[in-house]
Amino acid sequence: MAGKPLHAFWLFFPAAAFWAALVVPLSLFAVLSGTGWPPGLIGAGHGHELVFGFALALIAGYTLGPQPWRILGPLFGLWLAARVSWLLAPDWLVSQLLSPAFALLLARYVVPRFQAAKKWRNKVAGPLILVLCLMALVYFLVRAGLPFPDTRVLLHTAIIGLLLLMTFMGGRIIAPAVAGTLEKKGIPLEARVQPLIEGWLLAILPLAMVCILFTATEILAGLLLLAASLLIIVRVARWKLWHCTDRPDLLVLAIGYLWLAAGAAVTGVHLVAGHALLPALHVIAVGALGTLSCSVMLRLAWQRACRRFPPAWQVLVIAVLIALASVGRYLAGPLPFSQPALLWLAAGAWSLAYLGLFAQLLHLYSAFTKKGKANNG
Repeated sequence: MAGKPLHAFWLFFPAAAFWAALVVPLSLFAVLSGTGWPPGLIGAGHGHELVFGFALALIAGYTLGPQPWRILGPLFGLWLAARVSWLLAPDWLVSQLLSPAFALLLARYVVPRFQAAKKWRNKVAGPLILVLCLMALVYFLVRAGLPFPDTRVLLHTAIIGLLLLMTFMGGRIIAPAVAGTLEKKGIPLEARVQPLIEGWLLAILPLAMVCILFTATEILAGLLLLAASLLIIVRVARWKLWHCTDRPDLLVLAIGYLWLAAGAAVTGVHLVAGHALLPALHVIAVGALGTLSCSVMLRLAWQRACRRFPPAWQVLVIAVLIALASVGRYLAGPLPFSQPALLWLAAGAWSLAYLGLFAQLLHLYSAFTKKGKANNG
């Protein structure tokens, strides 16, 4: 086993799902109980863990591919050490160093894989992932005394960075899957990746990331996000998804992609109107990230373990739970702890979705390993 490569998602996806399910209710408990425990989830702590813990674990699982244990073991061990140490002692220097150490090591293995691609469009994911990984280092530097930006603004920028990465990667997953489904039905799909729209999104969203850092350019950031939302909606409409009603897994992926449009639009409106950003950013971090991550993890695991797509009820239940979590968190508003019932509703729906996903991933991995032993025998 030690010398046999393992697909990274079998390790990182269950860990990411479990961490997502754990962090959100624990962050509520830390504040609403008055205990302040665990200390790593107070204030912006749960945002740190969902961006630099959960999201980077997703990236690791999806992009690393098969790796020998001499690479995968230390990388996963570093991720796990970073999570536990931040949760229990976020002010320790070692705790603060472990997250950027994992992020930089992940970039070391992942980014060259994309840079080796022949087509320039396939190279784009490398720099996008690198920027997100470097933000983990900037977060450490800000806590160490770097005067600009503060940690909350940096997390806002990181969420827009996730929006950009999900827009790019999500399009690369959904477009070929839809094209293949329609081709089997004899329906042509001319608008697949849609490079013109993708190019505009790759120009608009990085600019929005920069503009959101400065109070003077927040309105411009909002207008850019509104434009990005419109482009995402046009892109989805051109995929002819009404012909894919027999593929609920694709429809839920598309719903996740539309959550990107909703998140960009709501965040844009909040920026232009001068409203608090926190509720709007959760539409991206909960609605879009939640739906897309659960769908991709479940779909990939089912295809690898059983050579089929996930059952309709699994993807639909996840879509409903994540939608409930997203709407509940948005309605809780800018002062969410004044609405504990809504927060617990959102946290419960989110955690239930990820706990179910965690259990299903473990079950599929068990089926996968049994099949491998049977084939070897």
